[in-house]
Amino acid sequence: MSIAYLLSGSNLGDRAANLQSAMSLIREHAGKITVCSPVYESPSWGFEHPVPFLNQAIKIETSLSAESLLSTLHQIEKKCGRKRSGGGYEARTLDIDILFYDDIIIDTADLSIPHPRLQLRRFALLPVSVIAPGLQHPVLGKSISELLHECPDDSIVTEFKVGDPYQEKEASDAI
Repeated sequence: MSIAYLLSGSNLGDRAANLQSAMSLIREHAGKITVCSPVYESPSWGFEHPVPFLNQAIKIETSLSAESLLSTLHQIEKKCGRKRSGGGYEARTLDIDILFYDDIIIDTADLSIPHPRLQLRRFALLPVSVIAPGLQHPVLGKSISELLHECPDDSIVTEFKVGDPYQEKEASDAI
């Protein structure tokens, strides 16, 4: 079995329900979820959008290869309503990234592990730091805690209380 760290994110539709659907489908198709972070809310990164993202880090044990895991995650995204335009950063119902897969390094046209911009994204580092603060980045040779401390991204990332209808109403009103 391999260990993978994933980051799920959503800023369209019922964001919290989208993350819950992702968890169920990951359990069903990708592997055993061993731990997950709280859900965090943060502004979009790399583009402007009025609705903030919800993100959650997930650690899984999987028998899938990294490439098969990526394909499975893309199928899960599609099942949850994701439409890929291929045009860079955009709003989405669901996005699931592979941040780490064991301690391997992959750099192909379709897959880059570890995630190449992880160290630049507070919205990704904070949730991972909750479940694996000492996890070592195999390229940068630093722990997730160290990367979070050094992260140049000063975006505000706050814990989101899943099930708070007021927060979901505010987010939908922003559109």
